[in-house]
Amino acid sequence: MPKKPASRRSLVSVVTGGAGFLGSHLVDLLLERGHKVIAIDNLVTGSIGNIAHLGGVRGFKFIQQDVTEFIFLDMPVDFVWHFASPASPIDYLDLPIQTLKVGSLGTHKALGLAKHKAARFLLASTSEIYGDPLVHPQTEDYWGNVNPIGLRGCYDEAKRFAEALTMAYHREHGVETRIVRIFNTYGPRMRLNDGRVVPAFLSQALQNKRLTVFGDGSQTRSFCYCLDLIEGIYRLMMSNTPYPVNIGNPQEFTMLEFAREVIRATGARSKIVFKPLPEDDPKQRRPDITRARTLLGWSPAIPLSDGLEKTIAYFRKKIFSSSKSGRS
Repeated sequence: MPKKPASRRSLVSVVTGGAGFLGSHLVDLLLERGHKVIAIDNLVTGSIGNIAHLGGVRGFKFIQQDVTEFIFLDMPVDFVWHFASPASPIDYLDLPIQTLKVGSLGTHKALGLAKHKAARFLLASTSEIYGDPLVHPQTEDYWGNVNPIGLRGCYDEAKRFAEALTMAYHREHGVETRIVRIFNTYGPRMRLNDGRVVPAFLSQALQNKRLTVFGDGSQTRSFCYCLDLIEGIYRLMMSNTPYPVNIGNPQEFTMLEFAREVIRATGARSKIVFKPLPEDDPKQRRPDITRARTLLGWSPAIPLSDGLEKTIAYFRKKIFSSSKSGRS
């Protein structure tokens, strides 16, 4: 960890994408642990609502800016956490060029800030760099099976390039870097129309609509609660490893199993319907977290039932608010 100067000032963290789902939870954790936090977000997929509770909080500052532009901060910076990027299929399929730009130009600008400030840098990468994996579960030394010109290529290749650029800055400029490969994560502050499976299933179930399962439902995912994930990422930043680390929950569900669990947890009367599998949709996704357990002493602690309970309460409130405003 960077040393505090003689004045014993607070550590300063910059979080790009700080108004997003995961970025905002990271901001909360950093503030709780005594950091001053500067959140940067252009609000294309992030939301002021995710950080509204921090209005007037001492030590927190929000800057609305596109991270692909030059980042100027006239203050010391100890940590740069690069979370800026569209992260759901509905977003990066709608914003392919912006997704590629934030993964390339945005990562370049964020790394430049870290280099200029002699700060430690963490890249929020993704399990999507493994593509439709031929190795299961996925370990960090697996190179992946990605279609670079497919519909998902804009996100997959943006993150793969971001990892390569991060390691180049580490090797050539000596920047202290960390790379986290984030697997499927869920929790409060996800958007209703996010497009990922948890908000899709929950928003359908809470309105007693039919749950849409793609393919035959045999494809698998593993789900990590957001606060578990952020704790693992924090430990990674404070560790000494510059190489990628998987953070996620190794408990695996088929999409059909997960749909039934959501129906049970919500008490919905929903039925399940099947639609064709989207292009390049991964058939299997489960992290090998041996490296996280060994190097960080981290493994997920919050059971799916508890995490779903908290997430359902959040979505129920959002759906009720939306329907109420629609009637007014």
